Amino acid sequence: MKVLVACEESQAVCKEFRRLGHKAFSCDTQECSGGHPEWHIQGDVLEQLDKGWDMMIAFPPCTHLCVSGQRWFNQNAPHSKPLHLRDDAILFVKKLMDAPIDMICLENPISIISSRIRKPNQIIKPHDFGEDSSKKTCLWLKGLPCLKSTNIIVPSVHISSSGRKWDKWFFDTSLISDLKERSKVRSKTFPGIAKAMAEQWGNLQAAKETK
Repeated sequence: MKVLVACEESQAVCKEFRRLGHKAFSCDTQECSGGHPEWHIQGDVLEQLDKGWDMMIAFPPCTHLCVSGQRWFNQNAPHSKPLHLRDDAILFVKKLMDAPIDMICLENPISIISSRIRKPNQIIKPHDFGEDSSKKTCLWLKGLPCLKSTNIIVPSVHISSSGRKWDKWFFDTSLISDLKERSKVRSKTFPGIAKAMAEQWGNLQAAKETK
């Protein structure tokens, strides 16, 4: 199966599909950090959407989409962000969702995609896939079934000096001082989720062809 993994530089999902024998390619404006540049398309993913893909799994940047960041678009507040950044981010998501590809998954945290486009088909948490985190992740699906949990665990919690509870995973990665690098680490797909995507969705094309 020919799989496009959009907005992915880590190649976490790409490598899981490759492990199962699929012709998967990551695509991002950045160089890949997953160690397989031969499986990476560096450039604008919108230019790749009509290349005959069977499936696309997309991870559009959440900077201007996540609910937690919407306070920066309050035009009455100092240092507010220009509204066109949010509008451009929504338009980018719409173009990905409308791509001429039969099977699509678009992933993002809790975001304004739900109010500006449509609600997600599924909300998952990494600890349902064996990962030590409770971070909510939304999936907007087209032609794909919802993911099934694979290994449910109880995530670790860090309690700060103020008494606030954090994911231990989130707290640990926040020790990275460089803001861009911290954002990159936190946006990487958890291995358990990447593996579930490949194993549960990777055989769908074969199943369709045998019917």
